[in-house]
Amino acid sequence: MSDKCGCGCGCDHEHDHEHEEMGLETMFLTLDDDTELECGILGVFEVEGVEDKQFIALMPLEDETVLLYEYKEVGEEIELEVIEEDELFDKVSAAFNDLFEDEDEE
Repeated sequence: MSDKCGCGCGCDHEHDHEHEEMGLETMFLTLDDDTELECGILGVFEVEGVEDKQFIALMPLEDETVLLYEYKEVGEEIELEVIEEDELFDKVSAAFNDLFEDEDEE
């Protein structure tokens, strides 16, 4: 297998490794049309006032959009659920923004 990008990852294509410079782990998100989107994992977090749920913030590597999902570990599998309730999404979004602003200030 060739390594066109010279990064040592063993890939056979050129791509941006900025996510590695930022120290982000990545995961693949399968979209409704079965395409896969590689995303950096910004973090898994809890939201005050929301019991027994965790959430995950992902950022597609080719974009600066932040995607928020409910996060569940079932055995060794990770399940992501779309946050459908507007009120819950607003709480999760606000919690993410608070966490992100705190990290920027440090």
